[in-house]
Amino acid sequence: MALSPTFSPPVCFKRNAIFCPNTPNFHKPTSRTQTLSAIPPISTAADLSGVAGSFDGTTLAVIGGGSVAALAAVLSLTDPEKRRQQQAEEVGGGDKEVVKNYFNNSGFQRWKKIYGETDDVNRVQMDIRLGHSKTVENVMKMLTEEGSLEGVTVCDAGCGTGCLSIPLAKQGAIVMASDISAAMVAEAEKQAGEELLSGKDNGLPAPVMPKFEVKDLESLDGKYDTVVCLDVLIHYPQNKADAMIAHLASLAEKRVILSFAPKTFYYDLLKRVGELFPGPSKATRAYLHAEADVERALQKVGWRIKKRGLITTQFYFARLVEAVPA
Repeated sequence: MALSPTFSPPVCFKRNAIFCPNTPNFHKPTSRTQTLSAIPPISTAADLSGVAGSFDGTTLAVIGGGSVAALAAVLSLTDPEKRRQQQAEEVGGGDKEVVKNYFNNSGFQRWKKIYGETDDVNRVQMDIRLGHSKTVENVMKMLTEEGSLEGVTVCDAGCGTGCLSIPLAKQGAIVMASDISAAMVAEAEKQAGEELLSGKDNGLPAPVMPKFEVKDLESLDGKYDTVVCLDVLIHYPQNKADAMIAHLASLAEKRVILSFAPKTFYYDLLKRVGELFPGPSKATRAYLHAEADVERALQKVGWRIKKRGLITTQFYFARLVEAVPA
């Protein structure tokens, strides 16, 4: 897959997570991270459990060779847009309504399992769980390496089931967490109560419960030390993503942390392969974003990228950036 040439050494090291300071490019990942049996991060895109049953890593490895051009020709004859239009018509709206409907119904049950600890997941879902957990782990590292989070205000925009909000609260942060899905918010609040209030009798101060709200990104307001938005921009085309990045930055005083599905020719091709196998869930539309476009959107509103990284597993790819006021 197309990756940038080598520059300065990474700052922190994870097996499949690469971070470096504010340099134009990354270290080229090892062969382990360049596995070809991959699809962009589906924690906000689509459930690939059906895809995994249709073809395996060997199939995609062949695609990664001399068959790319042939596959591109086949894909040009498909019409995923027709399926997307049908989704929108079914829920009576556009992308936002499709996302809301999905994550309040079949998508909620699917992602509750993926984000949870149950063993009732297939190998693709388990791999996505690993990738997402690496993203959360690295965000926590970024947030704590400069000092304690005690009393720091954090907006977790698109909180899902609380995978980030809960560990933030455990570190003493004051968290406002939101999601477009009422089902996700209810589950996050339930899990937070179980994890944060269970130790009230141990003699230690209880963490402050995050404030959970059902909101889309456009409705967020207030001011926070840090705004975090993980794997949500995949629901926004670039023109809307620019406006959303500007809005999120307007809420932050000190830093903004974003993760998004990276747009390259190869990842875009693999995404379109996934669209050929939507499965019964008819999962939501996925938009990939070039890192340069995200950086340009931040620069327009007076922010610069301080740290950047790439997190990959077999079925999960995410760019992670931390921005600060320029």
